[in-house]
Amino acid sequence: MPFNKLHVPKALTPEMCQQINRNLHAALVETCAVNPDDDFCLVCRYEPEDMAFHPAFLGPRDPAATIVIEIALLGGRTDAQKEALYADIRTRLDGIGFPPENAIIFLIENAAIDWSFGPQGSVKTVLGL
Repeated sequence: MPFNKLHVPKALTPEMCQQINRNLHAALVETCAVNPDDDFCLVCRYEPEDMAFHPAFLGPRDPAATIVIEIALLGGRTDAQKEALYADIRTRLDGIGFPPENAIIFLIENAAIDWSFGPQGSVKTVLGL
């Protein structure tokens, strides 16, 4: 049950943002056994001067065109799954014409008690976990 936030430059088109999310979700399904119906994403736009990205930290990037992919998801994936996820996302970005070196990806893991989608309470309570 991931929730994706795409932090993108204002100039990035809505169509490209949707393509990025579709590919991000497909990578999560493929590498991390995410339910295909668990597709949640928020696009957050920023002005280039509102972000500071080191242009060469762990590889070169264009700070004015960098996106940040923030994925909150239930914990439990192995390091191998996470590495496969990062590689899959970058391959898919390249496939849609977005330079993969201009993406910073990070995961925030949590538990079922940390999610609520309605008045019934947490996912833990609703699913009886």
